[in-house]
Amino acid sequence: MAPTWNGKRFDWLNVAYFTGIHLGALLAPWTFSWSGLGVFVLLYWLSASVGICLTYHRLLTHRGFRIPKPLEYLFTICGNLASEGGAISWVGMHRMHHTLSDRPGKDLHTPKDGFWWSHLGWIVCTFGFDRREMEARYAPELVADPVHRVLNRIHVLPNILLGFALYALGGWSWVVWGMFLRLVVVLHGTWFVNSAAHTFGYRTYATPEGSTNCWWVGLVAWGEGWHNNHHAFPRSARHGLEWWEVDATWAVIRGLKALGLATDIQLLPATADRFRIDRREPAGAPVAVGLELEPTADPAA
Repeated sequence: MAPTWNGKRFDWLNVAYFTGIHLGALLAPWTFSWSGLGVFVLLYWLSASVGICLTYHRLLTHRGFRIPKPLEYLFTICGNLASEGGAISWVGMHRMHHTLSDRPGKDLHTPKDGFWWSHLGWIVCTFGFDRREMEARYAPELVADPVHRVLNRIHVLPNILLGFALYALGGWSWVVWGMFLRLVVVLHGTWFVNSAAHTFGYRTYATPEGSTNCWWVGLVAWGEGWHNNHHAFPRSARHGLEWWEVDATWAVIRGLKALGLATDIQLLPATADRFRIDRREPAGAPVAVGLELEPTADPAA
């Protein structure tokens, strides 16, 4: 009988791929160079903050703002570099998560099905649904875009080309630090949003699932760790709301706005404070009311 996790069969191609990336990252201490570290930091920011947080998540999934289409496509390629699949698939599955959030057996990656399942188990297992049907249902506007369809189909190509370029320019140091180690950090940073930011931290808003604001996930995931804020107001382009809730991706969006490239920026509605919890609750505290409010655009933001 084939081994399973939560009743799901393993996708052995994914198991081999992610195992290989982690093994490659173990070479980092023996291939260190200052230039390799610089490449790591640059690509970490480009693929995680610009690619996943800003583009896949806040722009394409929740339409928290708008940017010119050519820039949207370019930033989508940055998202491809995170090795988290094509944008259409990513958006579809994330919208599924918001629709069924923290429902055991229905949400793709709820910690209620196990912390490590929410962190990486669901990544290395197969699901019974047809991926193309899921994309058409949950991300129809992206499926209708011919450029996004192509980018979704060839999502592995940018990393392959990047790997060859890094080897040609900086040898194995740049490959290990710019590809293997960088991907491990980017992937776990994203996965911690699914696992830790539904388990540890505090809750500012009463939402119908277990989302939390987790400070260290906020740092490693470029502002995505303020997850309770996000679940309360999904379309808001800003996740870190208090002065201590550092949101590096929001800073990039502000920069794009200053350049005239980001428009129609969505923020919290004027009634947001009505839904604050008087006392910040720990993870797992009782839920008073559910939120799925539409934030408003603030031209002065």
